[in-house]
Amino acid sequence: QVQLVESGGGLVQAGGSLRLSCAVSGLTFSSYAMGWFRQAPGKEREFVAAISQSGGRIYYADSAKGRFTISRDNAKNTVYLQMNSLKPDDTAVYYCAADRIIYKSSSSLETGANKESSYDYWGQGTQVTVSS
Repeated sequence: QVQLVESGGGLVQAGGSLRLSCAVSGLTFSSYAMGWFRQAPGKEREFVAAISQSGGRIYYADSAKGRFTISRDNAKNTVYLQMNSLKPDDTAVYYCAADRIIYKSSSSLETGANKESSYDYWGQGTQVTVSS
């Protein structure tokens, strides 16, 4: 069966860094765009970043631009989220998700990959807590 397993979360001080990983199995990883979402306590889940199947197209939420970097290694079936300059507002459960839609342009990635409904599979999440 399809499994997406996040890891790398934890407790970090403001200004620190974390690298999240999402190991995927049970599907052809290189055929799926991948996204990261997060959900803070009492809030709806929100989009963070997405990367196309080849890694050639990337899209970030405004909150992630300049601080977070999404990447993927298709040989390892893994997607990463490098998070730098973390703030207390980044505290949330972080989820990775897999999307079988092939985004043929950056604009299509931007309009499609930020929607939860675009994704077919989800991980269980990893907690990130940023202390002030």
